[in-house]
Amino acid sequence: MAWFKRKEKGIQTTTQEKKDTPKGLWYKSPTGKIVEADELAKNFYVSPEDDYHVRIGSKEYFSILFDDNKFKELDPNLESKDPLSFVDTKKYSDRLKQAQEKTALKDAVRTAVGKSKGKELVIACMDFAFIGGSMGSVVGEKIARAIDDAIKKKVPFVMISKSGGARMMEAALSLMQLAKTSAKLAQLSDLGIPYISLCTDPTTGGTTASYAMLGDINIAEPGALIGFAGPRVVKEATGKDLPENFQTSEFLLEHGFLDFITHRRDLKSKINQYIDLILNQPMRA
Repeated sequence: MAWFKRKEKGIQTTTQEKKDTPKGLWYKSPTGKIVEADELAKNFYVSPEDDYHVRIGSKEYFSILFDDNKFKELDPNLESKDPLSFVDTKKYSDRLKQAQEKTALKDAVRTAVGKSKGKELVIACMDFAFIGGSMGSVVGEKIARAIDDAIKKKVPFVMISKSGGARMMEAALSLMQLAKTSAKLAQLSDLGIPYISLCTDPTTGGTTASYAMLGDINIAEPGALIGFAGPRVVKEATGKDLPENFQTSEFLLEHGFLDFITHRRDLKSKINQYIDLILNQPMRA
């Protein structure tokens, strides 16, 4: 005898009462592995099945690097304008508004100061979710101000890059940020203040051509795409087939473009270890 017997035939739930499966309960990696979202978060957003580093943003990186996730955000209300009244398929001003509503971010980078392994650290972290992590005038300005803060406090600076390149909607104003941020990093270097650059997936375009590759130590996460132009553009420009794993962090490490590849679970300890080595101070546990 069946343990369950339907009293009435047919589905009785009205359309209004039906509930969809909540989004974000599971994550499917590019290799097809399914991971529970909670398990993924506990594992530093790295798939335990295949070690794939899931693309994350400033919120997650700050929680990983700052002690007890405590920090003071710098220039939190700085946001882009539309000085060129740029229009492509839609107005740039509308793109900015939509991106802000969708991501709850003001722009493609957040900067903050807090303690990491017990000592103060200034971190600038890009968010790819905001117009592809594109580098506009606000991104450059916030990074420059964060470097100023590191100089003022005489504390190390960490840049976490994740970008599709310069923001075309700001034209030359965007390209000017390459020189501005590079000049600020030169000031940091002159004062002997450590700068650690972390390249994550993807780090491309003007970001790669400026601050992402100017660190005292340049590191990357496993499997990250890092380059100036995309593989298709490079292939068309050179007229040659590209090597296997071209523009991955592993390929760049092998060819001397990076100093280290660091697993996300080790980021906090490794970054602070590099800082201690540069400053010739006792290594923190």
